[in-house]
Amino acid sequence: MKTAIFYASSTGNTSNIAEQIAKELSIDEIHDIADVSLEKMNEYENVIFGISTWGDGDLQDDWDDNFEQLKKVDFSSKKVALFGLGDQDGYPDTYLDAMGIVYEEIKSLGANVVGEWERDDSYDFDDSKAFIDNKFVGLALDEDTQDDLTEQRVSKWISYIKNDFN
Repeated sequence: MKTAIFYASSTGNTSNIAEQIAKELSIDEIHDIADVSLEKMNEYENVIFGISTWGDGDLQDDWDDNFEQLKKVDFSSKKVALFGLGDQDGYPDTYLDAMGIVYEEIKSLGANVVGEWERDDSYDFDDSKAFIDNKFVGLALDEDTQDDLTEQRVSKWISYIKNDFN
């Protein structure tokens, strides 16, 4: 199965996580959406999205600029996993909202989303568009206040999506 990561990064945090995931999954195909058309996703059966939330629940600029391109992707036979970055301390009412926005869009386009993530006691937020039916729609990360938990969370999540992608 051909797998790729598509991400956008303003500060480098999402890029760093994308690189870590690519390394652990032995994925050679990693794309910054600022530099490639989202239609390139049509070349892959499995896709991982890296999405950070900005301000009060906004998409990162490159995701916002390219959001309409998602409609040009055939998601009907794809498995898609999401990882999101947000600041639950600074924005507890909109934690990971951007991941939730992308999730809703790709679900409406027929994507088979895999890699949901359990909330444990280490998370402390009030609301999130990415938290549905008592689970996150993808890996939930906070590089601002919980970067010490990232490596462990990524490794555990990868063990889940490996099964989904094979």
